[in-house]
Amino acid sequence: MKQPNKTTWLNLPSLGLSIRMLFTGYLLTIGFGLLMAGAQILLTHGMADGKFGLSIDDIVYSYYGNRGNSKLESKLNGSMKDKAPEEIRTKLIQWARDGAPEDRWHQEIEADVVTYCSGCHGNIPGLPALATYEVMQEIAETDHGASIDSLTRVSHIHLFGIAFIFFLMGFVFSFSVGIPKWLKELVILTPFVFLILDIVSWWATKWYPSFAWFTMLGGVGYTLASTFMWFTSMYQMWVLPYNGKDYCVNTWED
Repeated sequence: MKQPNKTTWLNLPSLGLSIRMLFTGYLLTIGFGLLMAGAQILLTHGMADGKFGLSIDDIVYSYYGNRGNSKLESKLNGSMKDKAPEEIRTKLIQWARDGAPEDRWHQEIEADVVTYCSGCHGNIPGLPALATYEVMQEIAETDHGASIDSLTRVSHIHLFGIAFIFFLMGFVFSFSVGIPKWLKELVILTPFVFLILDIVSWWATKWYPSFAWFTMLGGVGYTLASTFMWFTSMYQMWVLPYNGKDYCVNTWED
């Protein structure tokens, strides 16, 4: 005799209030975190070309570099444009164009760098310390984009951290009802595929700027998939339980 299914409650509308609160707290926190990540991208990569808003040029400048300028000039005309007065930025850019002579560093440049740059650079993790001539000389060279060291560091952080976020979001979404099995499986897998595409495209763009389009595609792909999972999960947890219907189905059954 076939035993009755004891897990018919295993779906978002039928979950107990405590589990729904747990899932909701996670989704709200992750949703806010993703919004902050988007804002951070707009304020850093999105200003690489000196204009607000993420564009293909921003991605190219961030990873391939703006090879007609130094990295110092690209930053001072881009994401760091509002961090120093125009006359100071002009002086630093001209110093870089003149070959970053060491004698002028001590006479003219060092004090300005300490005043306008060192407050963040050297105190905030991930930003290079700009207190020495050797570091500034390197930044004043032709802009070749992200270094191999920085790409390696950021790549492994993103792969481990964001994959974990998508895993838990996909886990919550896997309890949803009323969605075709093939579509649910596709949506759960999609963010991981586009995340890998995004990271790989950083490395490809480092040498071939035309791959910047894949970076844009990767970001759009996992954003759309995670947004769909977020709103679907929230709707099914907080709207469907109160529509008078009974959702007696185990969403993990084939």
